[in-house]
Amino acid sequence: MALSRVCWARSAVWGSAVTPGHFVTRRLQLGRSGLAWGAPRSSKLHLSPKADVKNLMSYVVTKTKAINGKYHRFLGRHFPRFYVLYTIFMKGLQMLWADAKKARRIKTNMWKHNIKFHQLPYREMEHLRQFRQDVTKCLFLGIISIPPFANYLVFLLMYLFPRQLLIRHFWTPKQQTDFLDIYHAFRKQSHPEIISYLEKVIPLISDAGLRWRLTDLCTKIQRGTHPAIHDILALRECFSNHPLGMNQLQALHVKALSRAMLLTSYLPPPLLRHRLKTHTTVIHQLDKALAKLGIGQLTAQEVKSACYLRGLNSTHIGEDRCRTWLGEWLQISCSLKAELSLLLHNVVLLSTNYLGTRR
Repeated sequence: MALSRVCWARSAVWGSAVTPGHFVTRRLQLGRSGLAWGAPRSSKLHLSPKADVKNLMSYVVTKTKAINGKYHRFLGRHFPRFYVLYTIFMKGLQMLWADAKKARRIKTNMWKHNIKFHQLPYREMEHLRQFRQDVTKCLFLGIISIPPFANYLVFLLMYLFPRQLLIRHFWTPKQQTDFLDIYHAFRKQSHPEIISYLEKVIPLISDAGLRWRLTDLCTKIQRGTHPAIHDILALRECFSNHPLGMNQLQALHVKALSRAMLLTSYLPPPLLRHRLKTHTTVIHQLDKALAKLGIGQLTAQEVKSACYLRGLNSTHIGEDRCRTWLGEWLQISCSLKAELSLLLHNVVLLSTNYLGTRR
């Protein structure tokens, strides 16, 4: 009896603090909760290697963009003139890289499908032609930057002589207009010289009718009259053989035509003649491709670039007038076959007096 009372008292004292039922329930809850979080916890804390790399790359790209933005704002606030040059230079590199990738894609497609240059669409032909010209100009910079520490001198020369050393991607909008005007002034200087050479060979033409037509054409141009298309096409025979065929032109005449095409004239006459043939052939092929495409499919910038390549200073002429002039050029070019000399002289004959462009 006494023993039962003691046991009852002990159970009353300890039971009020921790009951067996509460202890067991708490352990079960902990066990269940441990089982419940097990799988999700390990999946959140231990990512796959691919996910880790992806997240790391995303973080690096985000930080790089943020730092780059701060750097641009710093340059814009403290060095505004340098920032303009820096922005143009970086955009120029991006455009040049895009041009290189596009040129490579075109060349790869030509190789896969056995396509020749003259079989390409107009825009692809023009892109390859322009890219080759840009690479040729950049090649000089690459050569002079080979010696040790010469790259510092190259940057100085690029800053001092942007027209001579840089391509159009690295020019400011104002520089593009100014430099195109300067280049056109150079080629305009050779126009009177070329007309005088035409006058000198008139007595060498055997046909009296052709002599009269060429004399009349030279007189019209010297008086400031823009010649008609039929006036130029009537002289096809003169420019297909002696004395105005491509292989019969005199050395000084060839040099003047090279300057009119913005090609160097400080080369031996045979090499100059070859370059003129190649350059004129490419333009003739471009004309055929452009005739298939249609002038109406070109943008305003493409029309102005096409006119400038063919001798017209299109920087200060409206788009409609440029399209009209380009249509006249194509009408003449597509009527010619082997008369490359006439197409070459057409750079002078058709552009000298167009809409008062003569200066």
